[in-house]
Amino acid sequence: MAENGFAEGRKMYDLAAEMFPWCRSITGEGIRKTLRRIQQEIPEMTIHEVPTGTKVFDWNVPKEWEINEAWVEDEDGNRVIDFADCNLHILGYSIPVDKVVSLDELQEHLYSSPEQPDYIPYVTSYYKERWGFCMADSKRKQLKSGNYHVHIDSRLFDGSLTYGEVLIPGETEDEVFFSTYCCHPSMANNELSGPVVVTEVVNYIKSFKNRRLSYRIVFIPETIGSITYMSKNLPEMKKHIIAGFNISCVGDDREYGFMPSKEGDTLADRVAINILGSEHPEYRTYTFHDRGSDEREYCSVGADLPVVLLTRSKYNEYPEYHTSADDMSLISPKGLQGTYDLITDIIKTLEFNRYYRINTIGEPQLGKRGLYPDLSRKDAYTDAFWAMKDVLAYSDGKRDLIGLSDKIGAPVKTIMPIIEKMIKAGLMDVSNEPVR
Repeated sequence: MAENGFAEGRKMYDLAAEMFPWCRSITGEGIRKTLRRIQQEIPEMTIHEVPTGTKVFDWNVPKEWEINEAWVEDEDGNRVIDFADCNLHILGYSIPVDKVVSLDELQEHLYSSPEQPDYIPYVTSYYKERWGFCMADSKRKQLKSGNYHVHIDSRLFDGSLTYGEVLIPGETEDEVFFSTYCCHPSMANNELSGPVVVTEVVNYIKSFKNRRLSYRIVFIPETIGSITYMSKNLPEMKKHIIAGFNISCVGDDREYGFMPSKEGDTLADRVAINILGSEHPEYRTYTFHDRGSDEREYCSVGADLPVVLLTRSKYNEYPEYHTSADDMSLISPKGLQGTYDLITDIIKTLEFNRYYRINTIGEPQLGKRGLYPDLSRKDAYTDAFWAMKDVLAYSDGKRDLIGLSDKIGAPVKTIMPIIEKMIKAGLMDVSNEPVR
C-alpha cells in the first residue's frame, strides 16, 4: 500500500468527485464525457461508437437518449422536482413531455421508496417508452392536490452506444481481462468507483516491468455494453483471456466480496480466492446465483468466459444502493486504495504464476549457497525458513504458484522472493506448463 497516505486512492477519489455530477446513461453525452475524461488519464484508450439498431446477439443497440432539463411545478410556480438539483430525479430514458396534469395523474408517473423515505431512488426504463420522475417518498407525501406542470426536455433518436477499450500487449498473447461500467448517473460506489479504480490499475499495468501477460480492459454501459462488446470480439476473447474480473462497487470501506465464475474453477477464481484469503480473510463469498452485473453476461451460455466479480459492498445489498445516498461520502481514498492494492496484488501473482521445479534429486545443499543458517540453533529456524523448506518440498513442477501457495498455506508474497532466490541460485526450473 502507498506509504504517503493512499496516494492512488486520493487521486481516484478526486477523479470520481469531478465526474460525480455528470448525468450518465447507457448511451449519450454523459457516458461520452466520462470516457473522454478517462481517456485523458489513459491516452491509449480507444472510444468506439456502435450505431442504433446494430444487432448484438439476441439484442439490438437501443436508441440514444438525450436529456436537457426536467421539472415539475405546482400551481404557484414552485418546482417540487427539478432534474437540475439531482439527476436521479428523472426516470432514466424518459420520453419528452410538456403538459399540465392532476396530482392523481402525476402520481402514476412518480417513483419513490417508502422503505427509504428520504432517499431519491434510481429508476430506469430503457426498453419501454414512458416518462416519469423519482423523488424522496417523504416529499412525495407532501404534494398537495391540484394541477402540476410537468416538463421533460429529452429525445430518443438514432445515435450510437459508446464504450472504451484498452489493449496492452505483453510478451505472450495470454490476456487478463478487466471490465467495469460507467453508465450510471450520480452514484459514487455504483458506479464511479469501478471506473476510477480500473483507470488507475491500467496505469499500473503500463508501468509493470517485464510484463509477461497482455491485458484487455473495457469501460462499457452495463449489460448492453458487455453484450455489444462480446458480439464484436468473442472469438478473440475466448482464444486469449485466461482470467477476467468484473469490477463493481469497490470504493467503500466495508468488507471485500467475491463472486465466482459459473463453474468456480477458473484461474480467475483461484487467484482471487488465494489473495483475498491471505490478505482479507474476512471477505464475503457469494454464489453465482447472486449474479446481477456483467459477470452474468461474460459467463452466459456460449460465452463461457473465465470472469469473476470483485466487489466490496455488493450491488443490491448495501442500503445506499441505487439511491441518492450513494454519494461521495460513501466512498473514500482508503476504500479505493484497498481495492487498487487487491487488484495489483492479483496482477503481480498472475505475472509470476508459472510452474516451478527443483532441479536436484534430493534436497539441495543450501548452506554452500548462503541459503541455510550456518549455525544450527533452534532460533535460527524462522517461519520464513520453514516456508522455504516447504517450497522446496512441493516445487515438483506439477503445481503453479497459486497451487503451491494453497498447498503449503503460505501467501504468494512470501513464496515469490523464495522462488526468486532459488532461480538465482540455479536450483529451480520454470515452465509455462505443468510437468506431465
